[in-house]
Amino acid sequence: MRSNVMARTLVSTAAVIGLAAGGLATAGTSVAAPTPHTKVQPASVLATNNLGLSTTQAKYVQCFMRDAPASYTGSIDGQLGTNSWKAMQRHLKAYWAYTDSIDGDPGPNTIRALQRMLAFGWGYKDKIDGDPGADTKAAFKRFANDFSSFYPC
Repeated sequence: MRSNVMARTLVSTAAVIGLAAGGLATAGTSVAAPTPHTKVQPASVLATNNLGLSTTQAKYVQCFMRDAPASYTGSIDGQLGTNSWKAMQRHLKAYWAYTDSIDGDPGPNTIRALQRMLAFGWGYKDKIDGDPGADTKAAFKRFANDFSSFYPC
């Protein structure tokens, strides 16, 4: 009798451990897999891209753009989104040989024109390559800080 109780206990314990292990093994996949109702959103040019600027520095740039011929009319929120980049592109088109469309996407052509501008007066000394690397971001911060007197605008 004692051996039957011991056998049942061992079998029950093994079953519980097996169920728990099986549940844990499938938990990762069931949690990670999207449900049929989940919709994956594509990347959008509407996203904010501050190129390393703080919110305050981005506000300085927006104030500059509001006062510049670029005619930025959006809110001064420190988020360089599509409207901010459209204004920057208009500025770059007027003064820094930007020839692409005014679409608000800070792609390689926008960054090349920005690098030309930053090389003129904000210490950018790297290649004009359209890559917003560390040197571009550092010069863009210097540019933004130079216009701190425009804030609040």
